[in-house]
Amino acid sequence: MAKGGKDTKAADKGGKGGKGKGAEEKDAGKSKGAQSINVRHILCEKHSKKEEALAKLRDGAKFDEVAREFSEDKARQGGALGWKTKGSLDPQFEAVAYSLETSTTGNPKYGEAKTGFGYHIIMVEGRK
Repeated sequence: MAKGGKDTKAADKGGKGGKGKGAEEKDAGKSKGAQSINVRHILCEKHSKKEEALAKLRDGAKFDEVAREFSEDKARQGGALGWKTKGSLDPQFEAVAYSLETSTTGNPKYGEAKTGFGYHIIMVEGRK
């Protein structure tokens, strides 16, 4: 019986790769294979404050400077959250973040998400 238990355990892991065929197909279309991103955000509780921050960005302000002025989270770090792996962020936030192109704080390409924390303006600095 103990040997049968080991066989079952091996089957549960899905062999060496740890993923079945279905899992590979499901992951194939997601974010160009990136498993982690270096992300910044500006978090605003109020929609009007988020709109003010967006206006500054559209006028050419640097993302980190706008984060210091408007963000209610990580403001001192210019909105930097650091490297985050897939599955470690709020699903709405993560969906936007992984869809963005990488950019710099001086010329940010950003997206928006609404979560239980508030309104986010998100940019991605790197992928790996």
